[in-house]
Amino acid sequence: MRDPNQSLGFLMNEVARLMRLNFNRRAQSLGLSLAQWRALAYLSRQQGIRQVTLAERLEIQPITLARQIDRLEEAGLVARRPDPEDRRAFRLFLTDQAKPWLARMWALAGETHEEAMSGLDAHMRASLVQSLMRMKQNLQEVEGPAAAGERPERQAG
Repeated sequence: MRDPNQSLGFLMNEVARLMRLNFNRRAQSLGLSLAQWRALAYLSRQQGIRQVTLAERLEIQPITLARQIDRLEEAGLVARRPDPEDRRAFRLFLTDQAKPWLARMWALAGETHEEAMSGLDAHMRASLVQSLMRMKQNLQEVEGPAAAGERPERQAG
């Protein structure tokens, strides 16, 4: 039997889980859930994303995300705007009020990052990031547009 501690997939999953746990402990006092923080982080990278696409990226059900966005909207951190290409859909945008929250979030993420990378010198850190980026690119090339978060175009018919 293979040792799970030597399995790349197992190790990556465990490191990601522990980083989420570490970040959540730090962010707990700010009053937003980890799920809400994740939604804000994705929105900070891609303003105007469709709500359904964000749910796919977060790997959660659209109704679950809708509830999270409801709470973020009530807090004044997110705004829904109608999608000009699809009247049934909404696009999501961060508000100006979200900027200080994001700054704090990224500072806490930096603390988690530093704890996770403790004991790794600059060369090891750069090599790790480059290797993970290459692995991501390899898998995106194999899996196609869906792996990159893109939706395949609908065929007319």
